[in-house]
Amino acid sequence: MEIKRKPEWLRIEKRAGENLGYVTNLLSDLSLNTVCHAANCPNRLECYSKRTATFMILGKECTRNCRFCNVTNNPVEKVDPEEPKNLAEATIKLGLKHVVITSVTRDDLKDGGASHFAKVINAVKEKDPNIIVEVLIPDLQGDIEALKTVIDAKPDVLNHNIETVPRLYKDVRPQAIYQRSLDVLENSKKLNPNIPTKTGIMLGLGEEYDEVIQVFKDLRDIDCDFLTVGQYLQPSKKHYPLKEYIRPEMFEKYKEEALSLGFKFVASSPLVRSSYKAADMLESSKKQSI
Repeated sequence: MEIKRKPEWLRIEKRAGENLGYVTNLLSDLSLNTVCHAANCPNRLECYSKRTATFMILGKECTRNCRFCNVTNNPVEKVDPEEPKNLAEATIKLGLKHVVITSVTRDDLKDGGASHFAKVINAVKEKDPNIIVEVLIPDLQGDIEALKTVIDAKPDVLNHNIETVPRLYKDVRPQAIYQRSLDVLENSKKLNPNIPTKTGIMLGLGEEYDEVIQVFKDLRDIDCDFLTVGQYLQPSKKHYPLKEYIRPEMFEKYKEEALSLGFKFVASSPLVRSSYKAADMLESSKKQSI
């Protein structure tokens, strides 16, 4: 099956960016991975040009095989004990004020990698306690103690993506469970109500409008604060087939609906991704609360 041709609103002007080489070399020198590269993010050149990157810890190989994702699932690597220190160093060298840290899913680890997340958060905060640390975590197989390990390290934002509507889970992310992902966000708030929660959903997988709105309602029922809504882009013919390109005006409609339900901030447009302009989202929500 051929991948659908991108419409005009999804075509990105390619540019090298004056900081692209610097960021790429720094990440290589410190043996760091980014989800920008691993997931083939359409915004990576823009972010790199601004000396921004979303770090991906716990290796490059995932223990799951979600059909939408470009991250590979070859045999996993050993966890690098130098990664927290190296990531903190990269954060300082890049001059980041808001750092986003995600990971592959590591179901092979007893705590799903939660203790490593905590070490990374602590390492960054030790370098500069004023740096905002946002973590985008896997579901940790629903282990509340593992989640508590992450929360106790006091990230500034806890993100876990819901990804799609529950009807499509068995086909799109068969090793995940919709309710379990909701529970991660809900339990995070129970463990520390002062840490904002965030999630993201992709469109174009075959979901219906009413299903998406119901997901928004489910998220607000557990007091999720921030929401990102973006277009699914099929990485290859082997991945889950793209069903539809959603028009920009529909993304705007979803944004209006989500805001009316009480989300503090919603980023909704075709090229939005989980960590895209994450600092702007947090800063804007702070201004609204003043």
